[in-house]
Amino acid sequence: MGGRLKELRVAMNLSQRRLAESSGVPHGQISMIETNRSSPSVASLRKILGGLGISLSEFFEPDSAIPADVFFKPQDLRDLTSRLFTTLGEPTGHMSLRQVGDARAHNLQILYERYDPGADTGASMLEHVGSEGGIVISGEIELIVGDRSAILKAGDSYLFNSSEPHRFRNISDREAVVVSACSPPYL
Repeated sequence: MGGRLKELRVAMNLSQRRLAESSGVPHGQISMIETNRSSPSVASLRKILGGLGISLSEFFEPDSAIPADVFFKPQDLRDLTSRLFTTLGEPTGHMSLRQVGDARAHNLQILYERYDPGADTGASMLEHVGSEGGIVISGEIELIVGDRSAILKAGDSYLFNSSEPHRFRNISDREAVVVSACSPPYL
């Protein structure tokens, strides 16, 4: 991960300090990541990549083509998490986020999300520009947005300004499935 970050930073003619300033993270954090002495949280990595103007999926899968189709089968959905979570190791439990089509082309990201029991997006709350909403299809999920929280069950839904700190956790003993949308795309 460190080599990829350095490669992108150098290609954009940015110093570590300049990237840190534009990302809102400490300068030392960029250096630690680039030398593989530290792995950032998902939230920190999003901030850093925001300073480069790229998404998480572009960072981890830069050359993969996205089908320019209208209809998609389950196998056509783009897995945005398998490499991300095994590399960062910050979230707890297994979760899967699969994207429908080309989110950037439509300025809308639609995700099919699965959370195993105990899965958690991490203690570092997520924050990004835009709006986010979804519907719980099965199971239940705890959603924390700012200082509010709720346990959402099948049929329950949510919609919020995603610049508010938020976190998803499956605190039940069975899998939770959520279909969500975010505009603009953030992964």
